[in-house]
Amino acid sequence: MTGFWRNSRPYIVSVIIALAVGGLCSAVNSDAFFIYDTLKLPAFSTPSWLFPVVWMILFFLMGVSAAMIFKSDAPGKGDALFVYGTQLIVNFLWTLFFFTFEAFLLAFCWLAFLFLLILLMIAKFGAISKKAAKLQIPYAVLTVFAGYLNFAIYCLNG
Repeated sequence: MTGFWRNSRPYIVSVIIALAVGGLCSAVNSDAFFIYDTLKLPAFSTPSWLFPVVWMILFFLMGVSAAMIFKSDAPGKGDALFVYGTQLIVNFLWTLFFFTFEAFLLAFCWLAFLFLLILLMIAKFGAISKKAAKLQIPYAVLTVFAGYLNFAIYCLNG
């Protein structure tokens, strides 16, 4: 196995896993654009076409960050990666609650839980790699914005 492949394989695999979760979210919620575009939206809402672009970047950053942790020999890497995997699952389930079931209040509560998991993940990643933790900050920020949108949509649409 060449040095390049040995060094890059964790990044490639991790990014593919993260992007696959994002792709699965899109596939399961193929009507997401339609649903979003039919809702009463709050001020500062974004056009629906922007979400997949932003989320693809965020899932890419998640994958790179997780690979950095995976490659580490630091104690606690298993716990950090467990939290990472858990938040990926929670992220996926949020899309079901919001788009498939249109359970906006449940989705908002679930998103708050996701945000706490993201903060825990950032803390665990930060104990191993400051760079890996910093790559998760845009994800945390966008989750706060998603929380604003989610709660406002709940208030406006019931």
